[in-house]
Amino acid sequence: MKPLVLKLGGSLTGSNRLQSIIGLIARAQRPVIIVPGGGPFAGAVRSIQPKLGFDDPTAHLLALLAMEQMGLFIATLLPRFTSCRTVPEFAAALKAGQVPVWLPFDLQHDDKGLPTDWTVTSDALAARLAERIAASVALIKSCQVPQDAGLDRLTELGIVDEVFAPVVRRTKLTWGVYGTGDDPLLAKRLLVAPGP
Repeated sequence: MKPLVLKLGGSLTGSNRLQSIIGLIARAQRPVIIVPGGGPFAGAVRSIQPKLGFDDPTAHLLALLAMEQMGLFIATLLPRFTSCRTVPEFAAALKAGQVPVWLPFDLQHDDKGLPTDWTVTSDALAARLAERIAASVALIKSCQVPQDAGLDRLTELGIVDEVFAPVVRRTKLTWGVYGTGDDPLLAKRLLVAPGP
């Protein structure tokens, strides 16, 4: 079965929902690769950029490092979680029954397949990883997500970044976006085993 690249929004760290999502991943019966959002670490890059005056490509690199910081934190949440940087590391971790948590800097710092500015967030990076490894992609959001909304509407509403839809379309990725109240739908996608 193809893995599901699952982006955990950095804003989840400020809610009780993170533990619930981790519980679902722990019981998933399909392979999962976690892509961390940048959370407060990326927020710090955004807020300090105008003060220090560095350009968007530099901000992009710093945001990738922010995702790495979140990834190192997420990797501590379950014994099965393990941080990974490369495609071979993902394959080895999945074969061992682990859940890879992507630290994206090595794969993404010189990737020409995406812009290097704030139009790209961990949404598009998750889609790009799914594109690289022929997987499907799902985004977990901390807001209400209209389940009947297509890619254009989700972009208009600011629920997904501007680059997510183009990456999904060019690769014809299977995708989903899950907001508050959508955990039962996510559980189905993860093929969660019944139980507490």
